[in-house]
Amino acid sequence: AGRRDYLRKRLEAAGMPAQVQTFAHGKVVGENLISPVSGDAAQPLLLIGAHSDRVSAGRGATDNASGSAVALALAERFRSKPLQHHRVQVAFWDLEEEGLRGAAAYIADKREQPALYVNFDVFGWGDSLWMMTPDDAHPLVARSRDAAQAQGLQITAGRQYPPTDHLAFLKAEWPAVSYSLVGAAEIPNILAVFSGKEPESMPKVMKVIHSADDTIEHVDADAVAKGIDAVEAAIRAWDAGVAE
Repeated sequence: AGRRDYLRKRLEAAGMPAQVQTFAHGKVVGENLISPVSGDAAQPLLLIGAHSDRVSAGRGATDNASGSAVALALAERFRSKPLQHHRVQVAFWDLEEEGLRGAAAYIADKREQPALYVNFDVFGWGDSLWMMTPDDAHPLVARSRDAAQAQGLQITAGRQYPPTDHLAFLKAEWPAVSYSLVGAAEIPNILAVFSGKEPESMPKVMKVIHSADDTIEHVDADAVAKGIDAVEAAIRAWDAGVAE
């Protein structure tokens, strides 16, 4: 609740007052925040988002204050300098840790289907932009490769990726991608853990998230800044290419 209050105030201060979507999951009431960012109503919708909830252990700095910070930073940038061909909204989902409930509630509520949903989860450190994409030929993939290289980052793009809110969109057959920022050497071992296999070594992200160790000290602000710049540049290049 404290995080959502902070996000609500930041959005309002930037001229993006949030609409609150409440939903029930058993006896728990969740609360999504959805804000218009920029663009004309006639333009196709680009939705960017991250989950703002956390588990009780630790501070949830990496999972997922980091992703929420990226979504907020991009919203502020796209507010200041709108895209040419897309209207932008930003969403902060609740109860992701309870099974992607917030994103699923958005879809179940028959909200507008975006031209693309861009998700951010675990964006805390490392030398590699990790992009989940169900379509390797999607123009945003090539744009992301170029933008990552320009920032001195590696990139891994493909279907293999941990479960997070993009899955709710893909399940509804709504287009979606997701980004994380981690160390390149971590990725094979993260996938091994999520597939039930024994990793060669336990990756840092699996030691940090969902634990008492998930604190701000692990977040590398310089690396995150590079990642945000790369994703912004990729989205702007993709948006500009729509007219072509």
